Amino acid sequence: MKWSGRRQSDNLEDRRGMSSGGKTVVGGGIIGIVILLLNVFGGENGQMVGNILEQTQGTQTTQTEQRELTAKEKEEKQFINAILVDTEDVWSKIFAENNLQYKNPKLVLFQNAVETACGNASSDSGPFYCPGDQKVYMDLAFFEELKTKFGAQGGDFATAYVIAHEIGHHVQTLLGTSDKMRRMQQGKSQAEANKLSVALELQADFYAGVWTHYNQQMNNFLEEGDIDEALSAAQAVGDDAIQAKIQGHIVPESFTHGTSAQRKAWFMKGYKTGDIKQGDTFAEIR
Repeated sequence: MKWSGRRQSDNLEDRRGMSSGGKTVVGGGIIGIVILLLNVFGGENGQMVGNILEQTQGTQTTQTEQRELTAKEKEEKQFINAILVDTEDVWSKIFAENNLQYKNPKLVLFQNAVETACGNASSDSGPFYCPGDQKVYMDLAFFEELKTKFGAQGGDFATAYVIAHEIGHHVQTLLGTSDKMRRMQQGKSQAEANKLSVALELQADFYAGVWTHYNQQMNNFLEEGDIDEALSAAQAVGDDAIQAKIQGHIVPESFTHGTSAQRKAWFMKGYKTGDIKQGDTFAEIR
């Protein structure tokens, strides 16, 4: 995708190589792997990551390391910043078209562990959005994991898709969808509550597609193969694909993010229509 030369956002916090003032969780093992699989593209589940980690990991240490960012890390920062700026421009336009005002979120880059308003989290949580501070948190090492462990194609637009998905959760927070979903989950069985979680995640995929549609119209930034990179990432993190890879069988009632086919379909619907009003993923479970 075309991204160089873009203006830079003031809403990117790069904490890599810096002391966070928080706590680093020591350990990981199977617990860390399970959390990664359950919370990949964490969304609203990011609220629970810190508590889970603190309950399952006994040893913590204060993070104090400080160092200069490498040339590669500085380039990564410019790329992530360019995507963040594009999300700001697109969602400001969409909200204005619907007589609403968009509030820009923050995006935090970190390594190993981070302190958030949703609790302390490690890299094992995967990228996630914390509604408590309206920030997206990402350790860029995740994208190597996406290729090597989950079989995704990789590429810069795979990263853009993940960011756009997490920003989709911010949109849901601003529109009140996330709060409504949590209220709907109250009193439901685990299986029914999981269906609502799936609907929320698929809507974030749809919003990622809407963002792609608008950004292509506004900036003409897509290159050959970009959509394939996004679809490959969506394929890799479908609940069915993850369960088949890790446990050898699929348990649909335990899905929380949607199947690979669902994730790809909703992203493409958003990309093809560009119409935010066509993203009622909750209608599928009524």
